[in-house]
Order: sequence, then C-alpha cells, then structure tokens
Amino acid sequence: MKRGRKTEANSSSSEETAQKESKRHKVIDENTAAVKSPDWANLLQDIILQVFQYLPLLDRAHASQVCRSWNQVFHMPDLWRCFEFELNQPATSYLRATHPELIKQIIKRHSNHLQYVSFKVVDSSKESAEAACDILSQLVNCSLKTLGLISTARPSFMDLPKSHFISALTVVFVNSKSLSSLKIDDTPVDDPSLKVLVANNSDTLKLLKMSSCPHVSPAGILCVADQCHGLRELALNYHLLSDELLLALSSEKHVRLEHLRIDVVSENPGQTQFHTIQKSSWDAFIKHSPKVNLVMYFFLYEEEFDPFFRYEIPVTHLYFGRSVSKDVLGRVGMTCPRLVELVVCANGLRPLDEELIRIAERCKYLSAVGLGECEVSCSAFVEFVKMCGGRLSQLSIMEEVLIPDQKYSLEQIHWEVSKHLGRVWFPDMMPTW
Repeated sequence: MKRGRKTEANSSSSEETAQKESKRHKVIDENTAAVKSPDWANLLQDIILQVFQYLPLLDRAHASQVCRSWNQVFHMPDLWRCFEFELNQPATSYLRATHPELIKQIIKRHSNHLQYVSFKVVDSSKESAEAACDILSQLVNCSLKTLGLISTARPSFMDLPKSHFISALTVVFVNSKSLSSLKIDDTPVDDPSLKVLVANNSDTLKLLKMSSCPHVSPAGILCVADQCHGLRELALNYHLLSDELLLALSSEKHVRLEHLRIDVVSENPGQTQFHTIQKSSWDAFIKHSPKVNLVMYFFLYEEEFDPFFRYEIPVTHLYFGRSVSKDVLGRVGMTCPRLVELVVCANGLRPLDEELIRIAERCKYLSAVGLGECEVSCSAFVEFVKMCGGRLSQLSIMEEVLIPDQKYSLEQIHWEVSKHLGRVWFPDMMPTW
C-alpha cells in the first residue's frame, strides 16, 4: 500500500511538473512570437516621428502609406519644422533630388510649419538655382528661424539675374521677423537686401555666415553689425573686414562675439590687394570679447602674405590651405599668442625646425597641430612636443613630414613622442591605394 501511494504521488508530481513546463514553454513561445512580429502600427507616434526625421523625403512619403497611424505622423507639424531641399538636374547629376511634386506638397501643406530650412544645390545648373529661388518666393506664410543657401558646385546662384534672386530672398526676410541664423554662400546678395534683413530681424539675428558674396560691401556688413546687437557668430571674407566693423562689434551695445571666421582667399596671384587692419582695432575687439574664437583660413600665394602677421593678432585657429613660407610661419610664432590650433597643408623643402620651436615657446595655448606636405627633423619635432606637453590633444603629422636624424629614427620617434604626450601616438600614414 505504501509503495502504491508513493507511486501515485510520484505520478501526480510528474504531471504537475509537466504542466508547469508546458506553461513555461507557452509563455516563452508567446514572448518569442511578440518579438518576431511586433505591432508596428501601434508604435508610439513620438517614436515614429523620431524615425521619420532621419528618412529622406521620398522614403518618408512611402512610409506614410503603410498605415493610418504612420500617415498621421507624416502630417504632424513637428516633422516639417526642419527641412533640407536638395536640388539638381538629373541630366547633370547622379544624386537624387527632392521630387518636384513633393516640394509642391510641402509648400502647400507645411509652409507655415517650416522654421529651419536649407537649400542644397548639388550641381552647377542654372535650373537648380532657379528652382531654389522659386521655392523661396513661395515661403510667404512661414516664419523661418534659420535659412541656409548652400551650393556645392560653382557657379549656380551667381548665374541668376540678380533681381530675381534678391526678390526671392527679400520675401523670406520680410515675412520671417524672427530669423536667427543666415548662411548664404556664393550668392548675389547685396547691401540693400541686407538692410531689409536688418529692418525685419535685427532683434533676433545671432549668426551670419557670408562667403563669396561679391555684391556686399564693407558698408553693408557694417550696417548689420551696427543694428544687430545680438549677433554672436559672424563669418565673412577678408575684403569685408574693416576697422570700422571691429569697432562696431566692440561697442557697449553689442553682445560679446563668440565666433568670428575670416576667409582670406586669392584666386589670381598678384591681382588681389589686401588691406591692413590696425592693431588698435584688434585690441578694442579682443578687450570687448576676450573669449572669442577668431578663425582665419588662408588660401594665398606666398608673395601675398606681406600685409599679414606684422604685429600681434588675436587669432585662435589658423589654417593655411596653400603653401606657406618659413618666414610667414616664423612671424606666426611671434604675433599669435592666443593660437589654439594650427594646420599647415604645405610648405617648401626647407625644414620648419626653428619655426615650430618658436611657436611652442610663444603660443602657450596651442593644443592642436596638423602638418601636411612639410619637413621637420625628428629631433626638432620631439623638442616641440616636449615643450607643448600634454596640452597637445590633437597631433596629426604625416609620416613623410618627419626626417630621421642622428638622434631619432622613425621607429624611435613613436615612443619618444608618446612619452611626452602621456598617451600612445603614431604618425599618420599615407594611404597606398
């Protein structure tokens, strides 16, 4: 009897265990099925919105046809606050442009939602630039906060009739009223249109980036600085920089500038005359905005550097896009005590040993250096790194730049530089493909 009861108990226990295992496997199967087949239609709209914002416009339109919930997200105003129009002609570019019908739909339904807009013209056709102007002229019901006109291929906007471009741009300036950021490169914008900008957006404009806009004069950019006292970032070509502009940016009414970028460009050697900015103007500017980042890009030929680096200048980031002489780099070490970053794309065949040592001695804030087609002896380079120490957070040097000498070989310099930097460092290698 006891044996029979024990057998019955064991049988009952086995049945309970089997039932529990069955339930556990059923739960696992249900969870697995849920993972394998999620209910995409019932995703939170905030999640769908985040995904849609990363999709190209055409893919976004296709996704909106999946279900009613996704279509609702497609028409949410938040999805259309920020948009980039990509414009090109299929015959001249392999890149996919924003479809014309979708552009019409966006303007018809969402123009009053657009706030952050950029136009990217990726070919040099006049038709693409005209399309951008046509879209601009239709943005009469929007209140833009940022506007960018970017042409990745020259010429484009400059091929248009000036009056046509100005008319379209003025529509945005007049209707926005709260424009805070404006980036316009390679366009026929002029002084009168800047006055319209100032008249309607002087209280809100904080960033102005203008490059290669030949119809703008120093007086035009001075008008912006005089009226837009909240301007914090400014980028322009050197021919627009003047003593009057620096003094206007240094007035008590003006906020402290945070970023000033100057492009010093010469297309034809010997045909461009560069004026000199007085040291007193730089002194007043830096006194008013002591923490400003002054970025200067130089694309000059060697004989055109004569007006520059003759006295102290408060530049913090310095880029030489063409070959620069030993003499100019020597003057950089003497006149740029605020220098934080230095990039030299090319130099002659004479080593830059003395110049680098002088820069290390005088530029106490230097933390980033890049050297391209230059020559530096290994001993001088090690001494330069030793003087700068751990503050060199970025050090990009091509291996071909370093010239072995009696003290260091290319194999030894890796260990020596790493020791002074306090981290592992290797020179950059030239790709072999």
